[in-house]
Amino acid sequence: MSAALALGDDALVLSHRLGEWAGHAPVLEEEVALANIALDLLGQARILLSLVGDEDELAYLREERAFRNLQLVEQENGDFAHTIARQLYFSTYQHLLYGQLAAGDGEFAPLAAKAVKEVAYHRDHAEQWTLRLGDGTAESHERMQRGLDALWRFTGEMFEPVEGLDAVDTHALQSGWHASVSSVLRRATLTLPEGPQSGAWTAGAGRQGLHTESFGRMLAEMQHLHRSHPGATW
Repeated sequence: MSAALALGDDALVLSHRLGEWAGHAPVLEEEVALANIALDLLGQARILLSLVGDEDELAYLREERAFRNLQLVEQENGDFAHTIARQLYFSTYQHLLYGQLAAGDGEFAPLAAKAVKEVAYHRDHAEQWTLRLGDGTAESHERMQRGLDALWRFTGEMFEPVEGLDAVDTHALQSGWHASVSSVLRRATLTLPEGPQSGAWTAGAGRQGLHTESFGRMLAEMQHLHRSHPGATW
């Protein structure tokens, strides 16, 4: 159940972050695209969390230290380029991970086989925007690079072993992710960040229940209604 909780929390938290763009996206079409990605992730979260227990209780009544999501997905949206950098890093990871799970015969294979098709769209969306911003104006290029650099230290955590995902080849996952992200950035005239992905100067304790400062504020907002009116129904 550790793996279901970890993957479910990734999807739930990122879904909420993307939902924060509602009413604020730069163009109307993007408003719809981000909302659709958020809904896809919410659907994944519901299935995964239901494998662990009551999905509503897990989403709305757990304390911060009980969440097992990556610190990457809880990072604040920042500007649009910052959000796209987060999407590029995470959707590339999730697409490769679900591809491996779908090819196996473990308990997550059916879910992964369905979700990988959705995540392929998320990944393509992030790649296309990375190309547009990186190879766009001087300002869009600079802001896209700034987002990539700021989030790089959160990427190493994606390749740490997760209990229950023992069949995943983390070496292949990391090398595939690195090759894919490098290719997109090269085509976008952007530079792959030079900092380390693991070690003392990087982040990476979300799977152990340690989260960044902004996560507490996000959780308070996400859980406010349910905690204020326990048991309420429409």
